[in-house]
Amino acid sequence: MRHRLTQNSRNTQRFLVFLIVAVSAVSASIVVAQSRPRARDLGIAPGVYAPGPLNAITDVGGVRVGHTTLIDGDTVRTGVTAILPHEGNVFQDKVAGAVFVGNAFGKLAGSTQVNELGTIETPIVLTNTLSVGVAMDAVVRYTLAQPGNEQVRSVNAVVGETNDGGLNDIRGLHVTAAHVLDAIRGAAGGPVAEGTVGAGTGTICYGWKGGIGTASRRVAAERDGYTVGVLAQTNFGGNLTVAGVPIWRSLQPPRAARADARGDQDGSCMLVVATDAPLDARDLRRLAARAVFGLARTGSSYSNGSGDFAVAFSTSAEMRSRSGETALRAHRTLPTDATSPLFEAALEATEEAVYNSLLQAATVRSAMGTAEAIPIDRLRDLLKR
Repeated sequence: MRHRLTQNSRNTQRFLVFLIVAVSAVSASIVVAQSRPRARDLGIAPGVYAPGPLNAITDVGGVRVGHTTLIDGDTVRTGVTAILPHEGNVFQDKVAGAVFVGNAFGKLAGSTQVNELGTIETPIVLTNTLSVGVAMDAVVRYTLAQPGNEQVRSVNAVVGETNDGGLNDIRGLHVTAAHVLDAIRGAAGGPVAEGTVGAGTGTICYGWKGGIGTASRRVAAERDGYTVGVLAQTNFGGNLTVAGVPIWRSLQPPRAARADARGDQDGSCMLVVATDAPLDARDLRRLAARAVFGLARTGSSYSNGSGDFAVAFSTSAEMRSRSGETALRAHRTLPTDATSPLFEAALEATEEAVYNSLLQAATVRSAMGTAEAIPIDRLRDLLKR
């Protein structure tokens, strides 16, 4: 029995309900249906800055998110998540961008050109480790097909990944170009589906079921304000800490959740950071670094096999690069001395995005193993105590 679910951020639900009919009593695969809270529903509100209206990366104007979720029988638990920086032709109207690498055990395609030129010219796609190639192919095809790109002969597709082989038949290469294109074309503004969706369908975080999480922060400026939004694909290990509370000391996942044989806590985390502040590539890299640093607040161990990456971009029209542009152009850039509030916002939003990825995720079972959703009642009790 096959389930292919395409989801985008128009989905206003805060929970994901999947039911897979067992093909046999022995190998039945179940994704447990649960209605689950976000961090703020439990009183978890990291930091000093207030979130945007949606508390999501889509609070940054123009940013869109789409998911394709793949669940097939008792073996396939994977998917694709696409983040689009703005509603236009990103290749022709490139955004300022940068990459920060906390630990390079991973495959972040396109990162070298981003760091060289300081621009991002395609949607940012997240998927599983062995599907980076097919995702790059799909992003290139999508870009070439856009009106205005008829003469384009080089495309720098940005694709990140984490390894979901603990719950997913990753060697089966089940993600196709069509799945990637579905996520891109279905991307929208508004609330973002979290937890066991898209590229987070088969991920494990701190031994619990991880997934997709997002959060945002609004930073006041002299005359206006700027927004920082973060989306996280969580698949890493360490010692879970929530709002400073060492949860790991009293609450550990069942052994079944470690069926991926990652006893050394290897994994990965992909972070996408968006802001409307007019930051250049240099300061965007520094902003991306704060997102990776923010993982430490949740207890990340940054282990040898954990690929910890952040991609940051600015939607500011001031910082855009137009394809083929050669004339001098004036633009305003936020001074370096004004960046500290944005850095703090990235730390806070990353921390909350990780919590949301855990809290929103439903239990996933497959032939490869099981990852339990973190028990809300026990977590709430520990936080109170």
